[in-house]
Amino acid sequence: MVIVAVAGGTGHLGRTIVEAIIATKKHDVKIFSRKSNPELESALGVAVIPVDYSDVDSLTKILEDLDIHTVISALSNYNDAEDNSPPEVELIRAADASTTTKRMISSVWSAPYSDRHIGQLSSVTNINNAKLALRKTSDLEYTVFYNGYFMDYWGMPAVPSHMPPIMMVLDIPNDTAVILGSGNVPVTFTHTFDVAKFVAGSLDLDKWDPESYVMGDKVTFNQLLSLAEDAKGTKFSVAFDSIEKLKTGQTTELPAQVPLYSFLPKEVFQYMVSIHGLWLEEGVYDLKPARFLNDHLPQIKPMKVKEILEQAWKRA
Repeated sequence: MVIVAVAGGTGHLGRTIVEAIIATKKHDVKIFSRKSNPELESALGVAVIPVDYSDVDSLTKILEDLDIHTVISALSNYNDAEDNSPPEVELIRAADASTTTKRMISSVWSAPYSDRHIGQLSSVTNINNAKLALRKTSDLEYTVFYNGYFMDYWGMPAVPSHMPPIMMVLDIPNDTAVILGSGNVPVTFTHTFDVAKFVAGSLDLDKWDPESYVMGDKVTFNQLLSLAEDAKGTKFSVAFDSIEKLKTGQTTELPAQVPLYSFLPKEVFQYMVSIHGLWLEEGVYDLKPARFLNDHLPQIKPMKVKEILEQAWKRA
């Protein structure tokens, strides 16, 4: 048994990870958050510790006072914090300085972006900054999780998830799809519940690799579209956005995307989607490691795309 702190544990993926660790009944979990959350404390039976992520000395003291062995970061990598600076680097420095902290999972939860992707989205720049900070640590064992694209978005709301309903490519409720690029490049998909199970399972491994790859399934978006149509028993209205269009930062709008503009302007949202479309066509999310963590944790049986689509959309 070790004491684990989940930074960002009140958020979408963070809460999912907390719940998965609790379910193992093997480890003591604490949640780090910018503010207190008594409601979540009561719901999960886990302490929510208010922290100042910009204060490395204060973070270090909290880690030591709580005897934190492992830090798991589920902090956002986007520049959406009040000071416009995600706190991942400071958290890494605190974990390295803490005399009790031996392990850390840095916040990536997607794919191994390369140097050419830096600057295209703020998240990649911040992920790279965290990667550089990890390399400077002294004796902290660390890893990052690469899980491809979250499968959750195409099972909502029937299949439980803590993720927000951010729709891209397939708008299944409205029988609509916008294929980004060719739609023929394989994509690794993993449900956040399964990502969290792999994270919880990894706590018991004697050794971590610097990169941990996990996979639920791998299909192309054209195959995903076909599976969705089969599950619903209907044909979708389909548009195709060419690479040339994606390079302009514009994409064809899905009906389910319109409500999102209230908190993310249309131009910003479409730019994000267009960048992801270009990355999909490059094969960024077609994970091809020498070995998946699935092989080390065979007891975890992740959901498949067909399974989640049929569970969510198949008519009786």
